[in-house]
Amino acid sequence: MEHGVSVVIPALNEAESIAAVVREMPWALIRECIVVDNGSTDATAAEALAAGARVVAAPQRGYGRACAVGAAASQGDILVFMDGDGSDVPAEMDQLLQPIVAGECDFVIGSRMRGTREPGSMQISQIFAGWMAGVLLRLLYRVQYTDMGPFRAITRQALDRLHMREETYGWNLEMQMRAAQCGLRIREIPVSYRKRAGGESKVAGSLSGSLRAAMRITQTLFRVASTPKP
Repeated sequence: MEHGVSVVIPALNEAESIAAVVREMPWALIRECIVVDNGSTDATAAEALAAGARVVAAPQRGYGRACAVGAAASQGDILVFMDGDGSDVPAEMDQLLQPIVAGECDFVIGSRMRGTREPGSMQISQIFAGWMAGVLLRLLYRVQYTDMGPFRAITRQALDRLHMREETYGWNLEMQMRAAQCGLRIREIPVSYRKRAGGESKVAGSLSGSLRAAMRITQTLFRVASTPKP
């Protein structure tokens, strides 16, 4: 592929799954795979390194912080973000990249709602949150989103235009809102979604995690909606 593609995987205590995720990368399509160790207390960093990833540290925890650190450390002109728990399917990465490489899009998001989900891979609360965000963003910006999934691709130039600020769970939503505000060429495509390969979800794994994520996402929605485009 003529464009340099950097895959950024924020990871917190994903030692059980991260090596398999890295080995599953479509290496012929990408320039590098960066695993951002977000303060893990297990062997996440060692497992990722042994599997062939470049590991960078973001010791201050926060999903958005880890994504930003990975983006800053990357070298490609197209960035792909995905999770390290084995739920995303790296073999489908080419589907996200094709519209960008063809010059048709600046930002492509994988929709789990429109794709094939393994039973039990998503909670009802996650499905509802994606639907509600889609409704609100359609009203605000007239864009069609059905999900806030982690599997997404964006050009570096477009990401720089967004001036991302969110440091925790609202990163994905802020990216989608800023992309709409900035008039990026956006496309949503169906992607498959699997149950996590190991460990515990930081969001859906507990009631407190789910509530923290919901509050932060709500705060992000109001903050971004009330501020002018970057």
